[in-house]
Amino acid sequence: MHIGLDFDNTIACYDQSFIQVATKRNLLPHDWVGGKRALRDLLRAKGKAGELEWQFLQGQVYGELMPTARLKPGVGWFLLFCKARQVPVSIVSHKTEYSPKDPSRVPLRPAALSWMSSKGLFSSSGYGLSEDAVYFESTRHRKVARIASLGCTHFVDDLPEVFHQENFPDGVEKMLYDPEGGGQLLAEEVP
Repeated sequence: MHIGLDFDNTIACYDQSFIQVATKRNLLPHDWVGGKRALRDLLRAKGKAGELEWQFLQGQVYGELMPTARLKPGVGWFLLFCKARQVPVSIVSHKTEYSPKDPSRVPLRPAALSWMSSKGLFSSSGYGLSEDAVYFESTRHRKVARIASLGCTHFVDDLPEVFHQENFPDGVEKMLYDPEGGGQLLAEEVP
């Protein structure tokens, strides 16, 4: 068994960070309530200008505001479970080196690694992952190729699009992380 995990919105939770920066930019109605997905949908409903605003927010949150992200609920317990049972875990993320919409050009990959370290992911007394088991890929296609080359038996991601890539390896158990939708297996046949 070899577990593969996505990083953004699977390990790292950005809801508070997105709301913080959107509020600061006066993008939310006074009585608005919701998380990252609801904010994204709100902005995208405004067309091209909303999509550009969403991309700007992503650049801020995944870069400069990365330290404000939280560990997703249950991730710590899951990593400790894998550590105790000596199940290998790799993190495979589709993350560019810089956000094209971030004027400060914060390097995204080192920001993510620093955050992981600050949360104890690489500590032997913490979650015990190896920094060598973290992979950042520039495209979704390369991410899926990395999952195959690592020999992952299971992969957890918050984006169903990853599992629908034509090069997604056969035989890998597809686990959609979707706490708002209840999560589900995406295999052909659910056991």
